[in-house]
Amino acid sequence: MSDRVKNVEAFTLTIPRDTPYLGSSRPGEEPNAKGYLVRQNNKTIYPIFDRSILVRVETENGIIGWGETYGIVAPGAVLALIADVIADFVIGRNPLDPAPIHDDLYDLMRVRGYTGGFYLDALAAVDIALWDIAARLAGVPLVNMLGGKRRKSLPAYISGLPEKTRVERAELAVRWQDRGFNSFKFASPVADDGVAAEMESLRKKLGGAARIACDMHWNHSAHEAIALIKAMEAYDLWFAEAPVRTEDINGLARVADKILTAVAVGEEWRTVHDMVLRVRHAGISIVQPEMGHKGITEFMRIGQLAHAHHLEVIPHATIGAGIFLAASLHASFALPTVTTHEFQHSIFEPNRRLLRGDMDCREGFYHLPTGPGLGVEPSEEAMALLKKA
Repeated sequence: MSDRVKNVEAFTLTIPRDTPYLGSSRPGEEPNAKGYLVRQNNKTIYPIFDRSILVRVETENGIIGWGETYGIVAPGAVLALIADVIADFVIGRNPLDPAPIHDDLYDLMRVRGYTGGFYLDALAAVDIALWDIAARLAGVPLVNMLGGKRRKSLPAYISGLPEKTRVERAELAVRWQDRGFNSFKFASPVADDGVAAEMESLRKKLGGAARIACDMHWNHSAHEAIALIKAMEAYDLWFAEAPVRTEDINGLARVADKILTAVAVGEEWRTVHDMVLRVRHAGISIVQPEMGHKGITEFMRIGQLAHAHHLEVIPHATIGAGIFLAASLHASFALPTVTTHEFQHSIFEPNRRLLRGDMDCREGFYHLPTGPGLGVEPSEEAMALLKKA
């Protein structure tokens, strides 16, 4: 069947939440009028709500594909790039060519800082939607378009323990352990008593068999990161995520050389080219591709390069309605070196009502959505919340 892209639309999806991502705000973290707060321990901005950008691509024959990317701050930038630039260069193209379309769109901004930021976030959402359509046209789940399904289920780890105190965070982890999960990650910016104390509490509560990682949020010099990681190693640290600022490749290499723990990086990367630099120079052990920043085309390229270099892949969880989480799971089920996948329960659980489909995470494992394409699409409630660019 011959088909062409007829229309590309972008929307914001804003979802209220009771507690901000990473937990209640600390003193000095009061939100501004736009609902943004700055975490004092990593100096990074977050909204007090969930928000992402959804992209709807429709073909001349009425096939619809959905994509999603980040809209955490300045969503208008992503919306404008899709409406003003990307859409016109996708309309009329064959939706069975998602990777060539991705590369053509990537080249459009070659002299304008095209290697990162909002433009590649926008491109990621469109890329996901095109892959969704391609799989729907083929009548198969997306995983079959990406090389085939390698596993029946995928281990998940609990990410984030958004409680106010160290004791309460450890108790929350135990409740998830009781539900069949035995791998965890805490965020250093909200480990108020220090990361070593946080590790000690979690290890005592969860026992010796549990895996416990720390997300260090790109917030340290190499010297600081080495000292903090060595302190956590006394409690059998699983991996240290983002220990230094992303631009500090030499510092990353120094950290990897001085510690026993695996170093994990890659959430913020936009393309496989970001990975090449770290593989050559930084001694990384775990790669963490984030579908919302990369799209399926770049996610798969990163996963394949990781396979060639015998690196473990543990994808980042994607914060949003779940469209790009579904894409991440399809890609993860197809890649050979994916060992587990992040589960941001504080977002997935309350927001699961916004999707139609059977994607699930239970008893320690993700279960891939079934049906053609992504196997998910926005629910009626989600559609009612969408605001067009």
